[in-house]
Amino acid sequence: MVIRSPFADVEIPDLSVHDFLFGDLSDAERGSIAVVDSASGATTTYGELLAQVDRVAGALAARGVGPGDVVALHSPNSAAFVAVFHGILRAGATVTTVNSLYTGEEIGRQLRDAGAVWAVTASPLLPAMSAGAAAAGLEDDHVVVLDGADGHSSLADLLAEDHPAPDVAFDPATHLAVLPYSSGTTGLAKGVMLTHRNLVANVAQSLRLIVLTPDDVVAAVLPFFHIYGMTVLLNLSLKARARLVTFARFDLTQFLGAVADQHCTYLFVAPPIALALAKHPLVAEHDLSSVHTILSGAAPLDGALADAVADRFGSRVVQGYGMTEMSPVSHAVPADRDDLPRGSVGVLLPNMTCRLVDPADGHDIDVPAEGMSEPGELWCQGPNVMVGYLGADEATAETLDADGYLHTGDIATVDADGAFYVVDRLKELIKYHGYQVPPAELEALLLTHPDVQDAAVVGAPDEDGQEVPKAFVVLRPDADLSAEVLMAWVAERVAPHKKVRQVAFIDAVPKSSSGKILRKDLRGR
Repeated sequence: MVIRSPFADVEIPDLSVHDFLFGDLSDAERGSIAVVDSASGATTTYGELLAQVDRVAGALAARGVGPGDVVALHSPNSAAFVAVFHGILRAGATVTTVNSLYTGEEIGRQLRDAGAVWAVTASPLLPAMSAGAAAAGLEDDHVVVLDGADGHSSLADLLAEDHPAPDVAFDPATHLAVLPYSSGTTGLAKGVMLTHRNLVANVAQSLRLIVLTPDDVVAAVLPFFHIYGMTVLLNLSLKARARLVTFARFDLTQFLGAVADQHCTYLFVAPPIALALAKHPLVAEHDLSSVHTILSGAAPLDGALADAVADRFGSRVVQGYGMTEMSPVSHAVPADRDDLPRGSVGVLLPNMTCRLVDPADGHDIDVPAEGMSEPGELWCQGPNVMVGYLGADEATAETLDADGYLHTGDIATVDADGAFYVVDRLKELIKYHGYQVPPAELEALLLTHPDVQDAAVVGAPDEDGQEVPKAFVVLRPDADLSAEVLMAWVAERVAPHKKVRQVAFIDAVPKSSSGKILRKDLRGR
């Protein structure tokens, strides 16, 4: 059964990202603040930002960069990131955003694979970028350091050249805007080919449900190099003419202080930040009454944890769902729907269809007349779905079928109201004596224990070589809790096949910059 969005299709303009976001900027809006640096308080207006974007585009064009070229951007969140990101797009080139935590070897691999001809970084990240650029064959004079470094051009140098933005023409439906890297459903990280139309579509689709206004102040703590930060924080906020407060990294004390000082209204977070907001005593020391909405994404957020955040803040707490391969949003909770349970990722965006497919026999799972459906793999189709993986036809064919459906690799259910719930990753389900055990379910339960600060669950072999649920647990300071007591506590609350059979206490759960648990790292232990 094909499941359709409850919303009518929205118009998707045949425009570049630059023209879509900035083409209708009014004179009054030019004077509004676009970006605030949370550390220094420095501000950049929309007019100043647009001028910087044009000058970056002109400087790149003067260096021969244009359509068909790829430029790597490797930087923490800042006004400079925004100007360079959109300057590259304005020049008609393609941006490949690089994780700021990557090593030189990882950067080199991405730059080679993407075919990057220039790279932009910041001085704290220069050692890793220098190693990566050298491995990819880029000379120092093709590496720009935003805040300056010997032997490298800086952003100030590019702006001072005052070259006019070039006149470029391309088809937004086919011209690649960005090449973020994702492991997809399996394997090593691959370049996800997203066109200008993909990005424009997803902003237009998302604004129907995620309502931002010029009065909103958005805390931009999630990295812009990740597709969630790129589309939902950066581009969505710019289109709405909201104010972005940027953070170079997440530090809870600084974050809470800036949210209070800047009167942030909208927090886009990932589950690790939601966990801190729910449990950390520092939260009570700040006036956070300006916050009206907290939206969690990038990984599943348990309903009980969302309830705890909502109770503490007195704010609306919702979540959404997406993948890099979908630019990224496919599901969100509409701004006017406070009736959906907080464990839901919401409903399907306009212009999209999806299917729930039983992974065992391939049959379609229908929306039930009442209650909840059976779980199935979520397949999605829409104008925001990627072109494919760069140079990886086989991986593309495994993920995108002939009908244009993206096989997400996520297991979901849908209720009679069309609200979706992500249960787990297809490849992460633990098989215990033939029974399926979703790690996310056990993780959510463990987080309700008063002595547990954080937790992750993976499949691990027992002495007989059979897969069993193993919990890696971070205890609260001064907690006195044994593995045996914790396993008994879980056993009282789950079916027998879902019991945690092994426990390891660790200092921190390894997570990606977007908040996803790095289960492969835990399995390696």
